[in-house]
Parts: sequence; C-alpha cells; structure tokens
Amino acid sequence: MIVRDLKRLTLLVGPLVILLLLSASLWHSHNDYLRSHVSSLLGYNGPSSVARVHRKPVLTADKKHYEMFSASTPDGKFFDIRFGKDVFNPNMIPHPKFNDTWFIVGQLWNDPNVEIPDSHAHEVGCIAQFMNGVLMCIDYIQALPIEATSTDKCEGDMAYISFNVGPHDARVFMGPLSPFIIYGSNGGFTCFSQWVQDFRKLVDWEYELWTPTEFAVGTELARPPPFFQLEKNYFMFWDKDDEMHIHYDVYPKRGFSKLERDGKVGPNLAPKTTEHDEKCLKRYMPELPGSLESIHQATNSLKITLCKRADKDCEAHAGNTYIMTVIQHKSYYNYHSEYEPYVVLFQQRAPFELYAISKKPIWISGRKRHEGRKTDMMYVTSANWMDRGVNYHGYLDDVVVLGFGYEDRHSAGIDILAGDLLHDMGLCEEPEES
Repeated sequence: MIVRDLKRLTLLVGPLVILLLLSASLWHSHNDYLRSHVSSLLGYNGPSSVARVHRKPVLTADKKHYEMFSASTPDGKFFDIRFGKDVFNPNMIPHPKFNDTWFIVGQLWNDPNVEIPDSHAHEVGCIAQFMNGVLMCIDYIQALPIEATSTDKCEGDMAYISFNVGPHDARVFMGPLSPFIIYGSNGGFTCFSQWVQDFRKLVDWEYELWTPTEFAVGTELARPPPFFQLEKNYFMFWDKDDEMHIHYDVYPKRGFSKLERDGKVGPNLAPKTTEHDEKCLKRYMPELPGSLESIHQATNSLKITLCKRADKDCEAHAGNTYIMTVIQHKSYYNYHSEYEPYVVLFQQRAPFELYAISKKPIWISGRKRHEGRKTDMMYVTSANWMDRGVNYHGYLDDVVVLGFGYEDRHSAGIDILAGDLLHDMGLCEEPEES
C-alpha cells in the first residue's frame, strides 16, 4: 500500500518538480543546469552520458545495403522518439541554450476510422531529452501556431485537397544563422504548395541576439513551371557565399532556383547540369520498373567538409565542401510502402552539379524484416547536426541525426557519425568499370 501511494505521489508531484526545475533553469547562468537536474531526476541515458564503441558500417547479408549504427545507443540500433501521442515524420534540432536538449517536431497522427471534432492536420512539438534511451518530451506537447491556408487551384482528382486544413510533412532544420521550417499547405499558385517560416517565430526560442530574419511569417514557395498540383519535399540550401536556393526535384530531372527573401525565385538553374546529373543518377540509382516505384527528395540539406574538425590541418574550401541531402527509392507493393535512403552530395558553387551518391542504400540498424511484407516502412524525413552550435556546416567527425517515421504512425531517430553516413560513396566522375 505504501509503495502504491508513493507511486501515486510521484505521479502527482513529479511533473510539478520538473516544471519548477525548467522555470528555474531560465534564470540559471550555467548551460547544463536543465540537463543535469531534470535528466538525473528522470533517469537520463542519452548520447553524451556514456562512451560507446564505434561500429563501422557493414554490408548486409544480402549485400544490398550498408547497415548504419547509432553513435550512442548501447546496441547501435535506432532510438524511439516519444511525444506522448502518436506522431510521425519527426524532426529534431538542438536547443539554442542547453546541451543534450532538442526541439522535436512531427505530424500528429489522426485515426482515419474515427470521426473527431478537430480533424485538422497539426504539426506538433516540444522540448525533449533522452531518458532511458528514448528521446521524449520534457514539457507539454503543443501544436505549432502555423496559419491555415486556402486554395482555389485544385481540380479533377485533386479537388479533395481543397478541404485540407493545416500544415503537413514539415521539415525543421538549421540554416547558417537561424532555424527554419518548410511545410505543405494549400497554395496560391498551385493546389498544394510548400511554405517556409522562421522556426523561432513558432516556438519559445530562448533569448539570443536575433539575426536578421527571412520569412517572419509563412511564405509560399513558388517554382518555375512546369509544376504539379501537389508539390512536396522542397529543401533549401546555401551556397559557398551563404546565398539561399531552393531545390524542388531530384529525379528524373533535378530542379532548383535562387531564392529571394520574399519567397520569389529565379529561373530553374538545373538545365546547366542536366547531362552530367542524369548520367550520375542513372549510374547509382536503381532502374524503376514501373509506376509502383519512384525516387524523390526526402530531407533538408546540410553542408559538410570532407575532413575531420579535430584535425589541425582540416580547413574548409571549395574543393572539399559540399551540400548533403538524403533521397529515397520508394516501392509500393501489396499495399505496403518501403523506402531505401541514399545520401547525395552536390557542389556548393554554381552550377551545383552532383558530386557523389551512395553506391548502396542505408539500412538503419534495428529495421526488421517480416513475413507477409518485406521490411518495416521507415521514411527518413530530416537530417540535422546532433550537437548545439554546429548549425548548417559540419565535418566528418560531427554526428548527424536522421529522424524518420515508421508505419506512418510512430517516430524514431538514429545518430550516425557523418563519416560513416558517407561510407562507400560513388563519385559522379569515377571512371566506368570495364
């Protein structure tokens, strides 16, 4: 009885203690105050808590993938991300003030078989830390205050999208100076568009000397024609001079333009590299047998220098620094989707031609095979530097965290050494094998 009453007391008092510690931390000058107090209270067991054995990527038994291992979990497998509700397609970026603390954002799952009063789509988020190997909210989950949009551009089979309310499939990421969010919502120039906003405007971002901000409000991202009624998965990238660009498509043809601060774009720059890029994509990406398979963009972009930050001779320059993103080969058989992620590098200076692509797709350690369907459906949605302060530009010895949804209902992530993520890349300029 005493044990049971103590458990009840803990459930009642515990959240109050956590909130008090969180409030106190806002006035405390030490960066690790929140981490050291709240995490120790709840059983912190995260990336920085214990030294791990580095596991290099290995070829899977069928020799079709390279298995990638977590840089921090004891078994090398991916970790769960828990919002307290069913949320999928997660993103995580470091908190600007506290170590080992992240903002996590994802799509709230709505049961299609249950009618509920509020059936709007929501991107939700919270502040999170690792507890017993799980990344979980340490404050209340909240819907991001993204304004709903309307459209009169939906026609034919896409007419139903006119009834959409709320944002979909967000990508949260760091730019060189500040964080952004790109999301899908009803559009003004086409039926369903991509929109961008300064992420700091949507959350309780800690006080800092604010940099000049682009996209203080949700801004629709146009693109040069031709475009589709349903536009998805745009990502921003910054060139060697930190000029913004927006990347629309990767396959069968790339599409990207210079992006202005008002959301307007210049002409499509991709035709300048079409012949080179199509040859590289054909060489390393699987041949598509029909309509049930496709290749498309998946994550935001990062800038990476191909040497180790810890090496005294490592210096970023035009010849060793590239834009990195993840694309995916999707198959849809027997009413079940599967996604195979590939890492792509392209040049950070015009004309931004492809530089390298993974020779084999990534197998996230912990992904399972099942009878009746091939494997877990794991869809990578975000790629960010794990550590606070790295922002957009990292090195081979920095850690990348991939966020992914699985089975369109749950969230998880895996932290991978960047050098491992780039294991066995195929260069576009490599001589053809005889």
